[in-house]
Amino acid sequence: MAKKKSSSRAWLKEHHDDVYVQRAQKEGYRSRACYKLLELNERDRLIKPRMTVLDLGSAPGGWSQVATGLVGHHGRVLASDILPMDSLAGVEFVQGDFMEESVFDALLSCIGGEPVHVVLSDMAPNMSGVTAVDQPRSMFLVELALDLAVRVLAPGGTFVAKVFHGEGFEAVMAGTRPHFTKVLTRKPDASRPRSREVYLVASGFKGA
Repeated sequence: MAKKKSSSRAWLKEHHDDVYVQRAQKEGYRSRACYKLLELNERDRLIKPRMTVLDLGSAPGGWSQVATGLVGHHGRVLASDILPMDSLAGVEFVQGDFMEESVFDALLSCIGGEPVHVVLSDMAPNMSGVTAVDQPRSMFLVELALDLAVRVLAPGGTFVAKVFHGEGFEAVMAGTRPHFTKVLTRKPDASRPRSREVYLVASGFKGA
């Protein structure tokens, strides 16, 4: 128990001292993760005005917040998470597990048959700390997000997903490449150096 408390204190100190946490609080963003998407967008020009963006695993809403600012008043941001998310102006939110048919149908109904230009996924499973358990779970979430992206993306669209290096990583990359003209990975500065996370950026969707 003492070891767990010590670990929690260390995490709280790291979080409190984190420059991106401080920036998010100062600049009014909901999470430090906002800066990951901002950097990805600056490098790869993912989101543009008037686009429709689908944000999976959206709570607490940081990426949706960034996306709303980028698409402008004439764009759309649709978001979904199994967790609740406080409302955001300009964001249409569907709560629930999109693996469930009712939630999936609600999400498709919200999209309404319109072309989606960008699908974002910052999803991660509840981490147990056991790599042999966590890694397959995280890869499964990427595969689910990719399946949905292939279903709803407009030709030429973009898919961005959090991926963790480890078992299954190359298989996910290989499964993504046939659907897009360009697939690469990025490690934003806001991603903690010790984290195995990178972001898969797949552009030029070839069509379902």
